[in-house]
Amino acid sequence: MTITEAIITAIVEGLTEFLPVSSTGHMIITEHLLGTATTETERSFTNLFTVVIQLGAILAVVVLYHKKFFQFNRWQFYAKLVVGVIPALILGYLFADKIDELLFNPTTVAIALLAGGIILLVIDNIFKVHTIEKEENLSFGKSFIIGCWQVISMVPGVSRSAATIIGGMQQKLTRNLAAEFSFFLAVPTMFAATAYSLFLKDWQGDNGATHNGIELVTATKENTIAFIVGNIVAFVVAILAIRFFIGFLKKHGFRIFGIYRIIVGIVLLILIFTGVLGK
Repeated sequence: MTITEAIITAIVEGLTEFLPVSSTGHMIITEHLLGTATTETERSFTNLFTVVIQLGAILAVVVLYHKKFFQFNRWQFYAKLVVGVIPALILGYLFADKIDELLFNPTTVAIALLAGGIILLVIDNIFKVHTIEKEENLSFGKSFIIGCWQVISMVPGVSRSAATIIGGMQQKLTRNLAAEFSFFLAVPTMFAATAYSLFLKDWQGDNGATHNGIELVTATKENTIAFIVGNIVAFVVAILAIRFFIGFLKKHGFRIFGIYRIIVGIVLLILIFTGVLGK
């Protein structure tokens, strides 16, 4: 992976990870457009890279909301995140690879993008009652239910951000708090996914060999540089994306994101049915 490819991929990740538009769908399009991986090891590193640059995105949330994350006298905040991430950790560990094997294809992603887009068009009308405006008023039970909604994002194309925001609004959170809690919940969720990909998951290499993530990252100087640069770019872009999203959400709501998802979903379906992308 070249530096240019790493930067482009990181920009896409930083822009889409925290917006309810499905980073997976955008990564599929990006990987197709770049399309430079020619060996099994290169493909594995590319797939790993799209996960591990979440480290930069995670850091963006922690920096922007540092007062929350470093307020150590408020144990309830951390406990809510633990409760909220439990469903994803358990089901992700048990079924994530199987779900990817069965459902990770452009057709599934396109359909999920379209369905999620339609929901975002009407979400403000579906969940009209918002009684919880501050994280301090969010109960452990509601945190767990939002975490269960997050599990839906294991289906490629759903969008972790969209699933948790919809779950938050279903639990009567204001749309701003639903978005912010989605960011908070992303930190332990994405950290766990990144750690698993780096240290525990076996990645396919050439000639039937397997490698863990760290071995792939350090296999070549180019991979290591791509990893470092990618996380820096993802960090900067994610900060800008989060700030934009919260400001935009206060004024305009989710409608534009629903329209955007539908457009991207249609584009993917066109690429699939014309043979440009495989099914």
